[in-house]
Amino acid sequence: MDHILSLAAGTLPEFQPDQIADAAGQAGFNHCGFTIDPDQWDATSLNATRTAIARYDLSILDVEVIWIPEGGKLAEQHKMIIDAGLELGAANVLMVSAEPDKDRTAEAIHQLCDWAAPGNMRVALEFLMITAVRNMADALDIIDRADHAAAALLIDIIHFQRAGHHVEDLKDVDPNLLPYTQVCDGHLACDNNFEAYLTDAVDLRSMPGEGELPVSDILHGLPDGIPLSLEIRSKACRDQYPDPVERARAIRSAALAFFEQSGISTT
Repeated sequence: MDHILSLAAGTLPEFQPDQIADAAGQAGFNHCGFTIDPDQWDATSLNATRTAIARYDLSILDVEVIWIPEGGKLAEQHKMIIDAGLELGAANVLMVSAEPDKDRTAEAIHQLCDWAAPGNMRVALEFLMITAVRNMADALDIIDRADHAAAALLIDIIHFQRAGHHVEDLKDVDPNLLPYTQVCDGHLACDNNFEAYLTDAVDLRSMPGEGELPVSDILHGLPDGIPLSLEIRSKACRDQYPDPVERARAIRSAALAFFEQSGISTT
């Protein structure tokens, strides 16, 4: 089964959703994702983004990012991101948690899922070393506690690696919990401190095949046909390709070459 390729918002972090949609369409993507900033999102933003989506007949894989704060209390800004996803027809909303209590995080996820349910949108919990949910086992436990059909797990290859996971860890994960995955490459190791993990995540990723991570092995361990969101948050890419269309084209080209070499079919 072919994998859908999507341009992640994190690949073009300095651009607005309508600009990301334009870059995705011009670069040959059929799917993309957006970061929704509640302080900047309004009717003008929505209309501009919808226009760009329609121009290239794009599908929206995800919107991001909902941060559950310490204490687990949701606010209007969290619902605004959900509502933006519903308005744009997004398949998923990405969320992370700063709340260490699993039950409080699960309660918040259940509420997010209730808000997302009218649009059949999945609420995908991402684990990473700079949040309170640092590994896949804890994320799966929280999803189980949330007890909602819309609750899902997001695996980002670099965070999967940083958590110390291996391909074998994927074999017992229910495929229905994995609506998509984020793909990048990077350094094999990272210093074990917050600042190093943060810099690693936002500046030091690389295109698939250009780093040291076992990207192909991990992708072959994931469900066949899982959508692949190319999240190449890379200062080197931003510096080399300041134009969003050129960056999107370069990343799509490099990814397609890597996937072909790895025996991963895409559409």
